[in-house]
Amino acid sequence: QVQLVESGGGLVQAGGSLRLSCEASGRTFSGYIVAWFRQAPGKERDFAAAITRSGGATSYADSVKGRFTISRDNAKNTVYLQMNSLKPEDTAIYYCAADEATYSSDIYDRRTWKFWGQGTQVTVSS
Repeated sequence: QVQLVESGGGLVQAGGSLRLSCEASGRTFSGYIVAWFRQAPGKERDFAAAITRSGGATSYADSVKGRFTISRDNAKNTVYLQMNSLKPEDTAIYYCAADEATYSSDIYDRRTWKFWGQGTQVTVSS
């Protein structure tokens, strides 16, 4: 079992940057793949980015590719999401997710992920 806590959300102007953090406690974090999902008001929770156990490979949704970067520091039990060139359409609650599953095409499906944080709000003003 792993517990996840997100932080770093807030209000930013369009074109600005934020860095989200997802800190894990419980079992050894390096044993988990990790993803960021986001949910805008009235919409489904969508995949944003994911990272392998070692951090050697990453995946991104087309909507964030080139602007967001996911990374991890297993020594600190933390995964980060650096968000640059933010747009109003990036406004959402951002959730960290973790699982012991194999890193595969299933990562895009929120049903793959067993452990979730409580979310952090990101609001981008125009």
